[in-house]
Amino acid sequence: MINPVLNFSLKLTGILVVTFALHTSILHYLQLPRFNNLIIESYVVNVLMAIIIYGSLFFLRKKYLDILGFIFMIGSFLKFGVYFVLFYPKFNIDGEVVRLEATSFLIPYLTCLTVETYYLIKLLNKD
Repeated sequence: MINPVLNFSLKLTGILVVTFALHTSILHYLQLPRFNNLIIESYVVNVLMAIIIYGSLFFLRKKYLDILGFIFMIGSFLKFGVYFVLFYPKFNIDGEVVRLEATSFLIPYLTCLTVETYYLIKLLNKD
């Protein structure tokens, strides 16, 4: 049987690759710059943080089962903290965050959040 964290990592990475391809294809179709606005960095940071958060939840599931949801929420807040430290200053350099900049972070963030939530539910129902 494959390690659950590795299984999650592989599936999440696959989903994010497809999401990235769709995202950049839509940008190309709309004749917008595909690789501006830290889009690659955003996808990489989001997938790495999601794997770290899920891995942490998996290893803490026995000892802290009752508060696993709160630990998950803390992980989500950490992601927003990373956004405000790494991405927001660069997006806001001109004094405003435009829709393209926001979606370059929010699309991978929400995709990871959805996959993480699904796998957390599976993890909680299993134990």
